[in-house]
Amino acid sequence: MTRSNADSCPGVLRLHEAADGPLARVRVPGGQLGAAGLQALAEAADELGDGALELTSRGNIQLRGIRDAGALTARLGAAGLLPSATHERVRNIVASPLSGLAGGVADVRELVPALDAGLRGAPELAELPGRVLFTLDDGRGDVSGFGADFGLHAVEPGVFALLLAGADSGIRVPAGDAVGLVLAAARAFAEIRGGGWRLTEVPEGAARVRELLGFAGTAAGPVLPGPAEQPPIGWLPQDDGLVALGAGVRLGVLPARTALFVAAVERAVLVTPWRGLVIPSLDEGTAEQVVRVLAPMGLVFDAESPWVRVSSCAGAPGCAKSHTDVRADATAAVESGRVLGAEDGDVAPGPVPAAEVRASGRQHWSGCERRCGHPRGPATDIVAGPDGYRVTEP
Repeated sequence: MTRSNADSCPGVLRLHEAADGPLARVRVPGGQLGAAGLQALAEAADELGDGALELTSRGNIQLRGIRDAGALTARLGAAGLLPSATHERVRNIVASPLSGLAGGVADVRELVPALDAGLRGAPELAELPGRVLFTLDDGRGDVSGFGADFGLHAVEPGVFALLLAGADSGIRVPAGDAVGLVLAAARAFAEIRGGGWRLTEVPEGAARVRELLGFAGTAAGPVLPGPAEQPPIGWLPQDDGLVALGAGVRLGVLPARTALFVAAVERAVLVTPWRGLVIPSLDEGTAEQVVRVLAPMGLVFDAESPWVRVSSCAGAPGCAKSHTDVRADATAAVESGRVLGAEDGDVAPGPVPAAEVRASGRQHWSGCERRCGHPRGPATDIVAGPDGYRVTEP
């Protein structure tokens, strides 16, 4: 596929002009965010933006309504959140959030900074499209189903499968060579991509990358698992006896004030691709105190909460294409008990007014047919139109 329009993915240095003002997207490779970085983002959102942090499906963070782009750049640069002006938009790395904490075949935490440094150190990769995605899965299968252009999936301790265009390439690589091979695959894509933004858009893209890597022939990898349907929420025992807390963030919107309280826990947090947070390595007493403080502020620690099953696009007023204020409508549905359990029925297909929408299980609310931010895997689609919402079950 050759696209006629330029890649317009936003970053910090190139903002997106949304209906509610300029929008910045801050890359957070592997979702790894220190307490100081979270504090800097919260303060920037409060003082320069609309007062909230939007968590994305790639574990990045968006700030809306930016009033001073120069001041934002200076703040994030000083906080270490903008380590490269040339490569800022290509640092899209999703990693298994619980890797090295609980379960998994291999610990991929150290691969995140290694891959990030390799990307930033390769001038020829600066022009990769901002939509390119890298995944690092520790073998539990939680992020390999995200359809990454390039990924690593632990198949045994010290051995990784190379993923290309969301599928197993059949190539196996020792852990010490894994990052180098991913970078080589990204260079091959840069060479052949033409006008394509993703590897899937290049004819025979994965096969051509394999050939350029020196692995010509038929790929023979196993089928990979789909993306995890249940995000890490609640009390998560770690392998070392400590506790990680998985927190759902309602519709992925984290108020700056709440973010400051999370930063005050003084732990590096993990931003998950399910628009939530993991606060790791707490003793039980501290974990209980954190829940007592943050749950009343809106963070969700109950895996059965309807908030865990609902996601949405930005909607109006942030998006000019949206037919309605989607977040307000979805919030009203949750609060009035119209988000049903997976086994509940009686779902009206629509079109129906917002106040009458009832839908079951995992669901995504969209302000128009583009369905921005739709999660990977099966989900009920609740899509707004000029005559109301239409509900389509998977």
